[in-house]
Amino acid sequence: MTTVKVALNKVSSKHLFMGSAILVNGGNYLYNLLLGRILGPEAFADAALLVTLLLVLSFVGMTFQLTTTKFAVLFSGNTWTVFKSTMYRYALMFGVCTGAVIYLFSEQLQVLFQTENHDMFKIFALSVPLYFFMSVNRGRFQGKHHFGKLAATYQTEMWSRLILTFLLLLLLPLESSLLIAMGIALSFIFGLFPSDIKNIQVFSKERLSSAHLKEVWIFIGLTAGYELTQIIINNSDILLVKHYFNDTDAGLYSSLALIGRVVYFVAWMFVMLLMPTVIQKQKDGESTAPILFKYVFFISALSSTIVLACYWFPELIISLMFGDAYISIAHLLWQYALATSLFAISNIFAYYFLSLNQYAPVILSGILGLSQVVLVTLYHDSIETVVQVQIIAMVILLIAQVIFFLIKNSSSSNNNDIRDVRPRTL
Repeated sequence: MTTVKVALNKVSSKHLFMGSAILVNGGNYLYNLLLGRILGPEAFADAALLVTLLLVLSFVGMTFQLTTTKFAVLFSGNTWTVFKSTMYRYALMFGVCTGAVIYLFSEQLQVLFQTENHDMFKIFALSVPLYFFMSVNRGRFQGKHHFGKLAATYQTEMWSRLILTFLLLLLLPLESSLLIAMGIALSFIFGLFPSDIKNIQVFSKERLSSAHLKEVWIFIGLTAGYELTQIIINNSDILLVKHYFNDTDAGLYSSLALIGRVVYFVAWMFVMLLMPTVIQKQKDGESTAPILFKYVFFISALSSTIVLACYWFPELIISLMFGDAYISIAHLLWQYALATSLFAISNIFAYYFLSLNQYAPVILSGILGLSQVVLVTLYHDSIETVVQVQIIAMVILLIAQVIFFLIKNSSSSNNNDIRDVRPRTL
């Protein structure tokens, strides 16, 4: 009976976190929509750049979070205590170095991305160490199955950013980009709660053993490599458009990207369900391919519906979500949704293989992610061209993932045939 209660508690806490994740994604989406409507295309370009930098920061932060999560399960006792201090120390050092680079090169970043000022980068830079500290904190909660506290940190970050940003825009007569940067920075402070980091000795004299430290660094390297591919594919197009086009076009493209990425954020929820299921099937010696087919079907059906809606009602969708000022970009909405859909489906394949401890798709995604950057760099005579070269890159990525699956599946089938035949020939 006690075992059943514990199981029910774990299930309910996970469901709580899933529900919280949906609410957080909805809140973040509302944040972007309101900024787009209030600021207009030109000012929204700078705001979207800051949001994109925040997304890049979140992917890097996931390296610290996932590493902490993994070893929260593996380590215990004094080893766990020393590891916690080590991760907080790494987060602080990396955060300070990253923030310092952004701060020192703020003027160059202004020129690169054609922003109104460089102070927005300085404000953002000062907040970077807080974000990595927050990521380690979340990893601790996730690894120890404290899903209620984990959900709370996402809620406090999202709601504080939403409320404080618009209060600042309403009350202070400063440039919108500066106020948005302030809102983002303040949200990282709120995202540290709930927390008990006051009990952590960041600069502890104790150190992990060389064997444990090597294990940690190997996982950090693998995770960082994967998150880097996600950063490239998810954010390079917005950054490049901000560099090559004027503020109005960049703002229009940002609205296009925000709507088109609905597919990706919904697909992420399926990925969270896919990975544990595949791992359990593999552990039980059962076939994992049917699970892959199931989720590919779900995402394909969802993606097709969204792409068709964007094709049939582009102006209505743009007008409802951002307003008439963005209507000129409506004809490209279905094309961007298609590019995102192709990426979402290929991502299912990548996470499937990661669940099976096969890291080749990470390298594959990295190569194709860089090819997207190269294509946009070479072909950017119009926004339409930028969207279409992304479709080409994502088609190639999906085909490569499918071929990789077929090869691995064929190899696995042959090995099974050999194991089945040998006993009968003896």
